[in-house]
Amino acid sequence: MVSNAIQNPLELDSLLASSRALVELELNKLLPLSGTAPEKIHHAIRWSVFAGGKRFRPALLLAVGQAFSAPVEALIRTACAFEMVHTYSLIHDDLPAMDDDDLRRGRPTCHVRFDEATAILAGDALQTLAFQTIAEDVALDAETRIALIAELARAAATPDGMVAGQALDMEAETRQVSRAQLEEIHRLKTGALIKAAARCGAIIGRANDSELEAITSYGSHLGLLFQITDDFLDVTATAEDLGKTPGKDARSNKATYPALHGMEETRDAAVQAHRDACHALDQLDRPTDVLQKIADFILHRTG
Repeated sequence: MVSNAIQNPLELDSLLASSRALVELELNKLLPLSGTAPEKIHHAIRWSVFAGGKRFRPALLLAVGQAFSAPVEALIRTACAFEMVHTYSLIHDDLPAMDDDDLRRGRPTCHVRFDEATAILAGDALQTLAFQTIAEDVALDAETRIALIAELARAAATPDGMVAGQALDMEAETRQVSRAQLEEIHRLKTGALIKAAARCGAIIGRANDSELEAITSYGSHLGLLFQITDDFLDVTATAEDLGKTPGKDARSNKATYPALHGMEETRDAAVQAHRDACHALDQLDRPTDVLQKIADFILHRTG
C-alpha cells in the first residue's frame, strides 16, 4: 500500500517533496533494475528517470485527484506513467537531431552519457512502458484504464499532442510565427501533457462533466503558463538554476515569447495565464487551495 502522504499539505513544498518521494518509490518498482540485461539500456533509462526534477506532472495529477477524493493508490501508477512519457520526451528532445542539448537537470544528457542509439531506445522503452503501467494497474477498473490510456496517448501524439508541438517548434526555427501560432506550439509541446495530467487526476476522482470541463480549462492555462515562464527563464536564469543550458532558445532561433514580444509582455502573458487558470478553479466546489498554489508556484518559479 502507498502512504497517503500528500493529503492536505500545508505548503506546496510539502506537496512537491511528498509526491516526488511517492512517485520515485513507485518508479523504482516499475522500472527494470540497472543490472537487467541488456544492461546498457536499463542503465540509460534509470540515468534519465532518476536525474532529479520536481516531478511536476505527477504532482499535478496527484493534487487534482485528491481534490476529487481519489486515494493515492488509484493515482500513483498513472502519475508514474506521465513521468515516464515526460522523461522519454526530454531524452528525445535533447538529441542532436532535435534540440541538441548536452545538459539536462544539471548533468550530461542521455545521448552524451551513453550514445544516440541508446538514448533513442531508452525513450522508446519509457514511452511504451508508460502505457503498460496504466493497462496493468489493478487499482483501477478496465473502463477507467482505457480512458486514461486514451488521454495520455492524445496528449503525447499528433495532431493535438506533444509530438505535433515539437514538430511545429522545429519548423518555427526557420520562419516567423504569429502570437497565435506560438501559443499553439506551446499548447501542444508543453501544455498537452500538463492538461492531460490534470484531466487524468479528475477522471480517476470521478469528476462529473462540468467539473472535468473546469479542470480541463485549468490544466490548459497552467500548461501555457508553464511554457511562458520556461521561455522567460531561458533568458534570465543561470545553468545552475535551470539544470540545463540557458540562452539556447535564442541561439537556436526558437519561437518564444521573449523573442516575439519582449520581456515585459512575456511577464504580462504569464500573469494573464495564471489569472485564467485560477478563474477556472473558481468554477469548482472542491478543495482547490493546493491547485491554486501550484499555479502560483509556476508563475513565480526560478528554475
